[in-house]
Amino acid sequence: MSEIPPQVELRHLRYFVAVAQTLHFGKAAEQVGITQPVLSDQIRRLEQLLKVQLLYRTKRVVKLTAAGQVLLEEATQLLTQADVAVVRTRRAADGKLGSLTIGYTGPALYTVMPDIVRTFRDRNPDIHLSLDERCTSDQEAALLADELEVGFLHPPVDAALSLHPILRETMLLALPEDHPLASQPQISIKQLAKESFILFPREVGPNLYASILRLCAEAGFVPRVAQEVTPQPTMIGMVAAGMGIALVSASLQQIGRTGVVYRELVEPAPTLELAIAWKAAAPGPSQRPVLQNFLAVAQAWQAG
Repeated sequence: MSEIPPQVELRHLRYFVAVAQTLHFGKAAEQVGITQPVLSDQIRRLEQLLKVQLLYRTKRVVKLTAAGQVLLEEATQLLTQADVAVVRTRRAADGKLGSLTIGYTGPALYTVMPDIVRTFRDRNPDIHLSLDERCTSDQEAALLADELEVGFLHPPVDAALSLHPILRETMLLALPEDHPLASQPQISIKQLAKESFILFPREVGPNLYASILRLCAEAGFVPRVAQEVTPQPTMIGMVAAGMGIALVSASLQQIGRTGVVYRELVEPAPTLELAIAWKAAAPGPSQRPVLQNFLAVAQAWQAG
């Protein structure tokens, strides 16, 4: 099948389709916004380029030839595809079309992330979202390696990442519901000196881990660590099984696990900060409009 001569442009096809659909040069010229003589010249030019007759013309009648009928069908499809391409290109430039890879930690899943993601999807139904649960250190590495575009994680992180703090949670004490201290509305850390602690691994959250150890040290003891596990719902399951106590995010209460109660500490408890992180853009206009739209939704959620 021979190719269309390179001199044939989309405007030639638009002019032809207007004439072929109206079968009237005057109406077609008005439709495409040029004069009738110019339109006639353009149609003749198209016939010369294709080396075929597309229209039968008389002073009273305009009809399509067999070749013209074929071109009308093909050109209509081509112009529709061209229009779609333009629309999709503009939507992509506006951040309304494309994809976004999002990392998150467990606490994000039980707090801010569902609302933010739902709002973003409602406003941008043509964006494909990929969600990936990872601890902060894994997200940090993935963001720097461009394997993730945005993450819900816990600072501090590498200086090459941009951060937008979005939530701060106070840690609560989770203990079995039949524990002798469960009847108290508040519990002092000093009362936990002989308890078995269930902690997450130090490498998962080194700063929070250090805060918990420091809190115990200020009370005069080193915690006896029975288990180091992750994620936090697993910690809650172990508390329910009577394997120890744990300091967990306040949002974990939403899980509603039976056999576990949550109590505040008398002393100032460690806090868990949640932030949105992304790789800092290179100088110049942003090349990631989808990400910018997502960040705008997240910032508006926090403001609301």
